[in-house]
Amino acid sequence: MTIRNSKFTFTRLRYRSGDWDTDQRMPANLLNSLIEYTTIPVHPQEKVIDLSSNELFNAPFCYLSGHKLVQFDAQESAFFKKYVQNGGFIFVDDCNHDIAGLFAKSFETQMSSLFGPDALRKIPSTHDIYHSFFQFEKGPPTTSFELNGWGAGLVHDYLKAIEINGRMAVLYSNKDYGCEWVYDFRNKRFLAEDNTRFGVNIIMYAMGV
Repeated sequence: MTIRNSKFTFTRLRYRSGDWDTDQRMPANLLNSLIEYTTIPVHPQEKVIDLSSNELFNAPFCYLSGHKLVQFDAQESAFFKKYVQNGGFIFVDDCNHDIAGLFAKSFETQMSSLFGPDALRKIPSTHDIYHSFFQFEKGPPTTSFELNGWGAGLVHDYLKAIEINGRMAVLYSNKDYGCEWVYDFRNKRFLAEDNTRFGVNIIMYAMGV
């Protein structure tokens, strides 16, 4: 799969369990950052598709998030696995920012079932995704929710990923980037530093640009 020479679409995955429609303003903010920082042509609105839909295989980049249970049905499981094995990229963000929460436990169980118990692994701070556009020498940037939320100050200094044939296919975060990036993009000017820049890195890496 590739999206070179075509418009980038931010595709959100809808799954039958849990709550898939979190942080609804975040995609517009991230798309604005792509327009601001890069020359990539983008569709101005996100697209929502069912994980069990054949539309999935036309989307080189997908986003999946939630707070609650992740329990894919048979078709969702089959399509998730087939999609990433065929070259797709899924960014998964735990809105609980809690490695022991329901989303984290159930999602990691799903990945173990689909890809094996050791497939989801921590990635080093030297990984290319931290240098695909902006430079993040210390690895994944910390979110304000990790520092001040119900995670009791717990900061995760790593992300996890599943690689398929040497290529990152699933990027998994407990850091709640979706909530960190959910503000209206017109308020970005009030930030000391634009915190969506790492989102740009994720998309640029996924696109292979």
